[in-house]
Amino acid sequence: MTSLRNVAVILAGGIGTRVGMSIPKQLIKVAGKPIIEHTIATFDACPLIDEIIVLMTPGYLDEVRAITKKGGYEKVTQILEGASGPGSTRNDTTAIALKALGEDDCNVLLHDAVRPLVSQSIIAANVQALQTHQAVDTAIPSADTVIMVDDPGARMVDVLPRHLLRRGQTPQSFRLSTLRSAYARASQDPAFTATDDCTVVLRYLPEVEIAVVAGHERNMKVTEPIDISLADKLFQLASADRPEPLSDEEYRRRLAGKTMVIFGGSYGIGHDIAELAAGYGANVRSYSRSATDTHVERRDDITKAADEVLAKDGRVDFVVNTAGILPLGELAEYSEEAVYAATEINYLAPIFIAQEFFPHLAANNGSLLLFTSSSYTRGRSGYSLYSSAKAAVVNLTQALADEWADAGVRVNCLNPERTSTPMRTKAFGDEPPGTLLTSEEVARQSLDVLLSGQSGHVIDIRRSEGPAALENG
Repeated sequence: MTSLRNVAVILAGGIGTRVGMSIPKQLIKVAGKPIIEHTIATFDACPLIDEIIVLMTPGYLDEVRAITKKGGYEKVTQILEGASGPGSTRNDTTAIALKALGEDDCNVLLHDAVRPLVSQSIIAANVQALQTHQAVDTAIPSADTVIMVDDPGARMVDVLPRHLLRRGQTPQSFRLSTLRSAYARASQDPAFTATDDCTVVLRYLPEVEIAVVAGHERNMKVTEPIDISLADKLFQLASADRPEPLSDEEYRRRLAGKTMVIFGGSYGIGHDIAELAAGYGANVRSYSRSATDTHVERRDDITKAADEVLAKDGRVDFVVNTAGILPLGELAEYSEEAVYAATEINYLAPIFIAQEFFPHLAANNGSLLLFTSSSYTRGRSGYSLYSSAKAAVVNLTQALADEWADAGVRVNCLNPERTSTPMRTKAFGDEPPGTLLTSEEVARQSLDVLLSGQSGHVIDIRRSEGPAALENG
């Protein structure tokens, strides 16, 4: 086992001409942030990564410096120009990184900046494999048959064995001394050419075994124009990593004396968030139709609530909206009144709440928490009003996180699995014990998200620790 430091090198030297944009593709925004920022943020958040070096397209270093400063990505130690000019290659940019890494040996993870959906599990698998190997590739099985053609590709000449084929991704990870040795040998070959770094090790250090760890289809590379739309949608559908739960002492330290406003706080998830936060010393101001005659679909009621809170506490730190209704049935059967009620409560209310409380949250670098449902991922029969409103809330969350970033206001959205609440019982009746989340579980994780530094995320809450199952209603 080694104790070498782990350095992520984010390769962003390309200009992305195939995307057809006027700026490098790594600076294109998806899900509210430049692609490269998503990538930097993932490595910065990984506890296994000690340092990050960014190799950026010449002429755009200031943009990356601004992103790094604004995002507080403290692990970024160097932002350097990648290789440029006619004939420059990915390997030329890697060579620049090798010079920047210093003399001490380390583990280096080379990752394409335009693979913004890399997961923590993929990074961890690379770091783990480097404990026993000097070189590691990330790859996924090929779902398609791969054929070989003659030059210039007019005829098929062979069909390759699909069960042995993998599609390479990044990170590609190495012991620094090993990668340097491979490039040193490659520099002596006048016919040297390679499209990635594992190929350099494979060709020039054939004695080094290259381990292969599993990647993921989501770890896509943004290359073509359609990839931007695909990445944007994948970010929207993806559940962000849930923040780590805090200790009781830390909850008290961060909530005591702070003001939390909860809409829909008289029962279910909202009630449990209120009880939990109050137990840690927060000043909780709860509003609902039944307890305070507050109708979230009425702007005047939201304004009145804000005025009351400021009069009592003089500040707002957290705002939570759990108010909602679950209309079920065929759209053609709904009255105009029912359509307006569902839309106003499930969608317009979050807008009114956001508008009214933004200046108060901005004054205290506060946090807004909204709620969606897995129904937002796909419209289903009987859920037309509900699914469409919940999809709109997700888009609202991501848009506001982007709009409010400079003001220091965080906006996130929770997507709980089926949860035992009065609203659900009213719609579906009693359901078998153990098949639903408890509202207490959701409340606890709501606090974790409110207190975290993340913004613009949809966070799934599931009963199991396995991959999120988006099909649950």
